[in-house]
Amino acid sequence: MPTDTFPGALPARLPLAAPAHGTSGEHGEPVLDVVIPVHNEEKDLEPCVRRLHEHLGRTFPYSFRITVADNASTDSTPEVAAGLVADLPGVRVHRLELKGRGRALRTVWSASRSPVLAYMDVDLSTDLNALLPLVAPLISGHSDLAIGTRLAPSARVVRGPKREFISRAYNLILRSSLAARFSDAQCGFKAIRREVAERLLPLVEDTGWFFDTEMLVLAERAGLRIHEVPVDWVDDPHSSVHLVRTATEDLKGVWRVGRALATGGLPLDRLARPFGDDPRDRALTGVPGGLARQLLGFCAVGILSTLCYLALYSLFRLGTGPQIANAAALLLSALANTAANRRLTFGVRGRERALRHQAQGLLVFAIGLTLTSGSLAALDAAAVPAAHSTELAVLITANLAATVLRFLLFRAWVFPTTTRPTETEDHR
Repeated sequence: MPTDTFPGALPARLPLAAPAHGTSGEHGEPVLDVVIPVHNEEKDLEPCVRRLHEHLGRTFPYSFRITVADNASTDSTPEVAAGLVADLPGVRVHRLELKGRGRALRTVWSASRSPVLAYMDVDLSTDLNALLPLVAPLISGHSDLAIGTRLAPSARVVRGPKREFISRAYNLILRSSLAARFSDAQCGFKAIRREVAERLLPLVEDTGWFFDTEMLVLAERAGLRIHEVPVDWVDDPHSSVHLVRTATEDLKGVWRVGRALATGGLPLDRLARPFGDDPRDRALTGVPGGLARQLLGFCAVGILSTLCYLALYSLFRLGTGPQIANAAALLLSALANTAANRRLTFGVRGRERALRHQAQGLLVFAIGLTLTSGSLAALDAAAVPAAHSTELAVLITANLAATVLRFLLFRAWVFPTTTRPTETEDHR
C-alpha cells in the first residue's frame, strides 16, 4: 500500500527551510517531538536538554519540540525542567505521578500531535548526528518505526564487557524465542510515526523497560517497516539502570509476549490492515525467524515427545516384548510429534495437507524405528541380558541420532519454507 494513502500521512515533501520552532507540522504542531523520560535526573537534565536543543536548532531542517517526561521525580528535577521551559523555545515538560519509562512514552506520545515521535535517554550516550538519519525515513513516509543499533557492523560502541555480554545475550534470546529480526532492542534511541503509534501503543502492555522490545516485536510481527541506523554509542558509567532487575523484568516480558503470540492472543491485524503485511494475507507456510526459531521449537516438541515415548514404552513393556513396545510407543509419539511440529515449529495452520504431512511424518518415523529397533536388536544379540535401564539408555542414544535427521527431513521435505501460489497465479 503506498504510504501517501495512509490516514494522516505526511506530505510527500516537507519544506527544507522550515523554521526550527515554527508551525510547519500538521495542526500547527512541530514535525518532530523528542521525548526525554527522566526520574531524579537533576544533574544531567539541563546539560542534556541544552545540548540537544542546540544540535537540533543548528542541524535539523524541520520544526521540532523537546518534551521532558518527568517520571515522578522526588528531587529538584521538576524545577530544573521548569527553568528550561522558561529559557528555551520549543521545550515543554509533562509530569507523571507514576514511574515507568514505558508509561511515560505512551502518555506523551499519545498526547502529541506531531507527525514523528522520538525519544532518547537523558545521558545522551548516542551520538546526536544519528538523529536526522533516524527520523528522515519516517518523515518521508518510507518507514514506520526507526531504531538506533549498537550491534550493526558499522556501529562504534564503547562500553564494558558486562554490558556488551548482556546486550548481545538479550538480543539472542529475542531472536531464538520471539523470532525477532531487528538487531538491537535496548538502545535508547527510537522513533515512530504518529499514526502508527496510535494503533500500536494500545497493544503494548509493559510500562517499564520492556516497553521498547514489546513495541518492536508487535510491529515486526504485523509487517511494519523498521528502519535501523548504526550509531556511535559511549556507555554512561553512572547509569542508574539496575541491570539484574531490568533483565528479570525483560525475561518475564519475553515469556508473556511469546505466550500471547503462540496462542494468537494479539490482534495484529489492527496494525497490518492499514500499514503492513497482514498475517492473513501472508503466502509463506513457514514461521518467520528461520533456523534458530524452528530449531528451538523442534527441540521443545522433541523433549515432550521423548518423555511421552518413554512413558508409553514403559507402559507397553509391562505386557509385551521390547520390539512391540518400542514400535507402538514410537508410532503414537510420532503422530503427536508431527502434529505439534506442524503447528508450533513450522507454523502450518488449517487442515490443508494435514494427512499428507502425517504420511510424510510416518516415513520419517520409519527411519527412527529402524535406528531404535536396530539398536535393540544389537543389544539383544549381546551375550549378557540387558537390564531395563540399559534398554532405556540405548533407546535414548538412538533417538538422539534420529532426531537430527528428523529435523532436517521435516525442514527440507515435510514442511519446506516455500511460497504458496497466489490467487492470481492459481487462475493463470
